[in-house]
Amino acid sequence: MIDSPAAALQVLLLIAALVAMLVRRLHLPYTVGLVLAGIGIAFFPVTVHFPLTKQLIFSTFLPPLIFEAALHLPWQELRRNAVPVITLASVGTLLSAAVSAAAMHGLAGWPWISAWLFGVLIAATDPVSVIATFKEAGVKGRLRLLMEAESLLNDGTAAVAFVIVLTIAAGGSVTAVGIVRDLLLTVSGSILCGIFVAGAVLLIAGRASDPLIEITLTSVVAYGSFLLAEHMHFSGVLATLTAGIMVGTGATSLLSEKGREAVISFWDYAAFVINSLIFILIGLSEAHQDFRAVLLPAAIAIIFVTAGRAVAIYPIAALLHPIPRWRISLAHQHILVWGGLRGALALALVLGLPEGIPRRADIITVAFAVVAFSVIVQGLTMQPLLRRLGEIPRRRPE
Repeated sequence: MIDSPAAALQVLLLIAALVAMLVRRLHLPYTVGLVLAGIGIAFFPVTVHFPLTKQLIFSTFLPPLIFEAALHLPWQELRRNAVPVITLASVGTLLSAAVSAAAMHGLAGWPWISAWLFGVLIAATDPVSVIATFKEAGVKGRLRLLMEAESLLNDGTAAVAFVIVLTIAAGGSVTAVGIVRDLLLTVSGSILCGIFVAGAVLLIAGRASDPLIEITLTSVVAYGSFLLAEHMHFSGVLATLTAGIMVGTGATSLLSEKGREAVISFWDYAAFVINSLIFILIGLSEAHQDFRAVLLPAAIAIIFVTAGRAVAIYPIAALLHPIPRWRISLAHQHILVWGGLRGALALALVLGLPEGIPRRADIITVAFAVVAFSVIVQGLTMQPLLRRLGEIPRRRPE
């Protein structure tokens, strides 16, 4: 067994590089190749000990990935599409959670509290999976903005809903006023944390002209905004998203020309490395799950998580249709439904479930099953769907 973290990291990075070279030749999605490689590693005679934990996902992996994505979000386009993005990220997430919870209670026989916990943690699309898949597919324009921005924002809705359900599970009481208050507090508090950290660091960056210092300062922004928000019981994702947008819009005026180029290159590489590790570790974790005992609940979950996504997208798009600038084309709606991937975010939430939750082990295993289906099946079929709907060019025969 390779149990040294440094040695395990080197082995995983070497495998990631080899997988990247192989999948390009085979024209397969990189994320799918990494997950399959992770599953394969689990059956090697020499095992790699690098467990996927909630702390690792939240404190180490998510901040740089969210920050890198936010750097490239076009602020003006995001403002123009704020209504559809926010509606999908809030109302859409709750609708999706309700469909999944009802199915797990009514068809799988889970207690309501277990069903709601599962529905909430699986409802939010995963920014890591979504951004990696759409970036790799070469999707650009409004579709990519809608998909990525929604996946970055719906974390706040899921986080508040998750805490509320956990409070109920612990015997606490909640009210409609309290729910609205908590949601507004989480969103506003997260944004303020991001503004505070990014603003303070950008003031310092404006006095620097060394690219290495500027890279270091952006790293402080990425992790500092996330950790501050989580410490204050807000959403680290929303805080880092806010900070990343501020740095992205302020980079032109506050960073040196060499600094801007260095910062973008550094964060592109960081995103590549961390994405590689996340998807390999997902594959390793999937290989150690025993799905045989939960085949029926897993099948129900996969079907109704997908159905819940459809319930979240199509009715909301129909309501937005009369306003031209908010209108979402039918082709984009289909892609938003099938492109609502689940991944590391759902696993982080499920791995953090407290002991004593009814059906806790089943919830964890079924969540892993949904993530496996999402990353492998939806990941493999995303590019053919995008080509069929004309969002990316058809591949020329070699």
